Amino acid sequence: MTEERPRRFRDAHLDRNTAEQVPDTPQTRAPAYRLAFADEDFLCRDELRPVRLQLELLKPEMILNERGINSTVILFGGARIPEPSKKKDARTETLANLSKYYDEARKFARLMTEKSMLSYGRDYVVTTGGGPGVMEAGNRGARDAGGNSIGLNIVLPHEQAPNEYVTPGLCFNFHYFAIRKMHFLMRARAICCFPGGFGTLDEMFEALTLIQTDRMDKVPFLLFGEEFWRSIINWGALADAGTISDEDLELFKFVETAQEAVDIIEKWQDDCE
Repeated sequence: MTEERPRRFRDAHLDRNTAEQVPDTPQTRAPAYRLAFADEDFLCRDELRPVRLQLELLKPEMILNERGINSTVILFGGARIPEPSKKKDARTETLANLSKYYDEARKFARLMTEKSMLSYGRDYVVTTGGGPGVMEAGNRGARDAGGNSIGLNIVLPHEQAPNEYVTPGLCFNFHYFAIRKMHFLMRARAICCFPGGFGTLDEMFEALTLIQTDRMDKVPFLLFGEEFWRSIINWGALADAGTISDEDLELFKFVETAQEAVDIIEKWQDDCE
């Protein structure tokens, strides 16, 4: 642990609290008088967007560093996929049939969290988008193992609360999709994509693009549900058209079960050591 440097300047918290106690006058009531860093209206101005982007990058990074989290396992997947006990309420038969991946996500997260706990919860920490469906299953599996997990939520027009299984101190909220996706990948040691919709596809293809273009190291990239993924994406057609190379099809693997995914990740780790 690094030794804290002695403070030579007045603490920002102290000045913020002191400023709240000043006499109520026309001058102190005016927005211009507010401390800039304590002025929410000022921070939300369009001109402050670069500062907000930086804050969203810094806050989770600093907290994860303070918690000693070195690496993560990412679970992408649909918010609408129900757990099997609720599949009768699914809006389509296909969603009901995909409910089996809720259980696989939960089991996978439990197994990976058990592995994570061997490193005192610092490596292979399960990370999801913090919402319902597959995301809930991932955080729930980590809870089943008695470990911690991360949730990266984002503010949406009809946003639900984070699922109840995310570790409270590791539950973050974002305004910018781009910064949120950076945090998904900055510590990723493996990426698992379960069936999902536009959001899952966006996250999956951004991660594949970064790996394809060598902007990110290769990691195990696992797509749960070969039938689903082949039905919605004609991978072979992309290669046949020449818009991707045949080698790009080797960047990911299809899996069906949690144990199959764990075995691939562990073999990858052994091969790298």
